[in-house]
Amino acid sequence: MPVIKPTCVRDLKLRVNLADVVARMVTLRKAGGARLKGLCPFHNEKTPSFNVDPDKGYYHCFGCGKSGDIISFVRETEQLNFSEAVEALGKRFGIPIEYEEGSGGPSTADRTLRQEVFDLHDAAAEHYFQAFKAKDATGEAMRHLWTEQRRFTAELADEFKIGAADATGSGLGAAMMRRKFSEEALRRCGLFFVYDDAAITLQSLRPRFRGRLMIPIRDHQGRVCAFTARQTDLTPADDPAKDAKYVNSPETPIFTKGNLLFNLDRARTAVGEGKPFVMVEGQLDALRCWSVGLKTAIAPQGTSITEGQLVLMRRYHTQVECFFDSDGAGQKAALRFLPMALKAGLEIRFLTLAGDSKIDPDLLFLERGLAAYDEVRRGAQSAMVFACRAALPDPHTASAELKSRAAQTVFEIIANAESAVTRSEFVNETAAHLRLPLAAAHKDFQTFLQRQSRLAAARPAGAAPTAPAPVPHAAHTSERDLLLLCLHFEDIGKPLSHSLPHDWIDLSHPAGALLNRFLGEFEHGLWPGKDHLENLLETDAERSMVASLLFATPGFEDPLKVAQEGLRQLRARALEPRLRQIELALANPHAEIESDPISLLKERSELHRLLRQPITLAASA
Repeated sequence: MPVIKPTCVRDLKLRVNLADVVARMVTLRKAGGARLKGLCPFHNEKTPSFNVDPDKGYYHCFGCGKSGDIISFVRETEQLNFSEAVEALGKRFGIPIEYEEGSGGPSTADRTLRQEVFDLHDAAAEHYFQAFKAKDATGEAMRHLWTEQRRFTAELADEFKIGAADATGSGLGAAMMRRKFSEEALRRCGLFFVYDDAAITLQSLRPRFRGRLMIPIRDHQGRVCAFTARQTDLTPADDPAKDAKYVNSPETPIFTKGNLLFNLDRARTAVGEGKPFVMVEGQLDALRCWSVGLKTAIAPQGTSITEGQLVLMRRYHTQVECFFDSDGAGQKAALRFLPMALKAGLEIRFLTLAGDSKIDPDLLFLERGLAAYDEVRRGAQSAMVFACRAALPDPHTASAELKSRAAQTVFEIIANAESAVTRSEFVNETAAHLRLPLAAAHKDFQTFLQRQSRLAAARPAGAAPTAPAPVPHAAHTSERDLLLLCLHFEDIGKPLSHSLPHDWIDLSHPAGALLNRFLGEFEHGLWPGKDHLENLLETDAERSMVASLLFATPGFEDPLKVAQEGLRQLRARALEPRLRQIELALANPHAEIESDPISLLKERSELHRLLRQPITLAASA
């Protein structure tokens, strides 16, 4: 297995800014000094508690406790091992990776399946793209479809690497075999039909996509992880999905369609104040929005919106405008989306065009350009107005019974909002739109909530999912205080190593084990510095603790006094139990004791002397 040089890792961490890496996944904002803050990528939260300190090179979430450096962030978010994370950062930022002599460089066999499937998709996207641009019958037909029928530009095809698969599969199998991808990657990438027991040969690799326009699907980091294939006149009759207008890649080690949003990798950099996400139904709708200058458009992957997609979206911005087709299917999709969006804490509006009962975003933007966006925004409906109109199109002539039934339907949606203030405002808006007495609407909503609570309580135990338990923070101990000192006031390490006996340290928890290990390095003059601790950290718990301590700001002015107090507490913890044991033995003359009373008296006197002795550290500390 190739071993990366420690000096290379050190150089990488010095040259790459942690904020540049984190910003690929998290929208960061200033939080005072050099620190940045955003929504944590490791758990679902609505108030930012994920902090990044680019100067120290560490991140820490005060919500879930996740901490680490630039390498651990890539490992956690991209599911890579240490070597792969370093190699990925090196490739991303143009930094050559050096390996220990004789260990060799990375080979295909050494990569994880996940990383290899990413590489395979990148190669496949380039292969399809070249087939789209080729001056042959397939390329010309696909370009005609793109520019003449769909009326997109050639520049947009280049920007998104639109591809083509001919009626036989465009020779993808042969191209991937020439790249020497492993059999397992070829089996599980989703681009081929392969029998489980069949040997991988050119004949056994039957392409999944034939005679179709290929649209690469990228994850939020911009990596190609799947394809959407659109039916064309070239789609062969023996295609298993011949009648399907769109066919997506199956789920693979790198693609779960319910966890991705098309164009999020680009749109997330364009959202901001006054620039919400615009949710459209399909990839081509999103491409049309992009082509006219609406850069915040995103789309689900041909399925209903999922909670995972909303959580991913909310990392970058809390506001979203829903712009689905105005047909029945589009309206149903919007109504499914609304309660999930409220539950996720998103602020949502619905875009409509006044006086136009049928809206297709693709055609609308094609005909009117970016000006159409301003038009539909003027007719935008709030979440509650949209829900009320869907539940009761004409409240002016509706009976009291119809209004009550419509209110119950809207109450089910409102109940998904967590904020009591938000719920109250939504009830106000519902009462106004459905023409209900305000007090009666609030009373009926409270009755609805009480009924829902009774129903929830009546469910069998275990029927409802329980929220995950919060991650406990590390226990506060004297070892942890001294560890904090060693990391922030490194000059104190050596005198502390001479003053703190090994047997005073509790090695049963990470703080004690780390303190003991660090003091050993200080004592022998081998301390590498707080920025180069990789080789001293053995477990994830230790790495997380060091990261959180490096991120913490010591709340004291005199580190020497803190060190002396920590030593005093550790001394008391180590010596006082023995002192109490001796006192009990001397107080009970009939008890069997391990040594004679004279020896115990001498030991007691020595323990009292040690406990009274002032603790001092060298002045250099």
